[in-house]
Amino acid sequence: MKTMNAEKVVYIVHAVDTEGPLYESLTASFARLKEIFGHRILPSPENLVKLKNKEIDLNGDEEKVAQVLADEKTTTHASWDQIDQMLDEITSDEYREKLKDSYGGGWVFNWFCMDHVGMTGINPRRRDMGYHNIFDHYREYLDSRQIHCDQTNWHYHPLSITNDAHRAGSTYLNSDHVYGILSRRIIDRSWFPAAFRPGFHTERPDSHFFLEQWIPFDFGNDSSSKEKVKFTVSEARYGDWRRAPKSWIPYHPAHDDYQSVGNCRRYIARCLSINERAYSITSSDVSQAFDEADKHGASLLSFTNHDFRDMRPDIQRVRELIKACQQKYPDINFKFSTAIKAMRAVLGMKEVKEIGLNAELSEYKTHTRLIVETENKIFGPQPYLALKVKGDNYYWQNFDFEGRNTWSYSFDRDNILIDQIAAIGVAANTSRGLTEIVNIDPATGTQQRTVLNK
Repeated sequence: MKTMNAEKVVYIVHAVDTEGPLYESLTASFARLKEIFGHRILPSPENLVKLKNKEIDLNGDEEKVAQVLADEKTTTHASWDQIDQMLDEITSDEYREKLKDSYGGGWVFNWFCMDHVGMTGINPRRRDMGYHNIFDHYREYLDSRQIHCDQTNWHYHPLSITNDAHRAGSTYLNSDHVYGILSRRIIDRSWFPAAFRPGFHTERPDSHFFLEQWIPFDFGNDSSSKEKVKFTVSEARYGDWRRAPKSWIPYHPAHDDYQSVGNCRRYIARCLSINERAYSITSSDVSQAFDEADKHGASLLSFTNHDFRDMRPDIQRVRELIKACQQKYPDINFKFSTAIKAMRAVLGMKEVKEIGLNAELSEYKTHTRLIVETENKIFGPQPYLALKVKGDNYYWQNFDFEGRNTWSYSFDRDNILIDQIAAIGVAANTSRGLTEIVNIDPATGTQQRTVLNK
């Protein structure tokens, strides 16, 4: 085991897109084949085997179709019991320590949890619909087994215009559900994310500006040095990172182009898929992370897959890639890490000060005013303000700017009065990913302060 004073380290982050159970019928597999390639094949078990074995003439698409319909990509966990059976093995100490890092540590999972909400259309994949469902399942699972090495973060799929549960658009601000998720997480769970992964790796200007307000660490960049497999859909349709840095060193994006290096607040890290139809992480990708650690002192190697598939083959594949680099680069350490700790380490963020978030309600003749102050600088221009209205509706609201590190919000007749408010939540991150939350009961004035990622 190597000593901790070694300077050159590859920090390894397994970022799981945590979406809960997914059911895919035989008919759905063939429908996906038609959507991607345009081939209409009669759904049957026999034809599925033939397609996997490249025994049906598809005008040159045989290999691509076989990749899409491979067992590991079409076999899914359709229930929580099936997911939990997988978790029972992969979260065990024995499994985690099949490959230990340079400091004796085992595998670490980062569960980027999604909420399936706002989908009013069909749900053929039988997604677990509802606020907190997936987040709660994983938090309860980890707590019940006293697993403290893993971390929960945030994953979001923008809604499609059809609002079908198995579709995804590319627009965040066409629905208030993105705010509903975060407002509920603050008020109901005293939690707020500091690290994020975009669904389908998809970001656009609206999500870029949204993240710039509150979320310091973004694991969305899936830029690859090799050309991705082209299907019928535009290269820009989903995760368009063609112009982004192909480096394992996180970067600040530009204001008008999240793919370009610039002066925005958040850091974007590269995160490649382990085994997806368009591109899968390669040995050269992993070697590059070790090369960059050798040159810069540290790098952040991040990869992703889904919890609704068996993750064991994916993990074994990455383990083999890491083992090969371990032999090739004997003087470079590697460390399994949470997303937030890895960002801090690679970027040299050593001191993590608390925000010192303070909130106070003051009564006036015509209104009630919430004053929020912080002792230290926060990430972004304002904290996140969440309101729960009596009757169980949740809202996000803008603050007014009162001065340096000071904001206010007025409960008045032009918007809403304080006696209609059931709960107030205020959350903020630092640029180093420390999170503070203050929950207020306006009826009693009592407060609860929560600090995360300290």
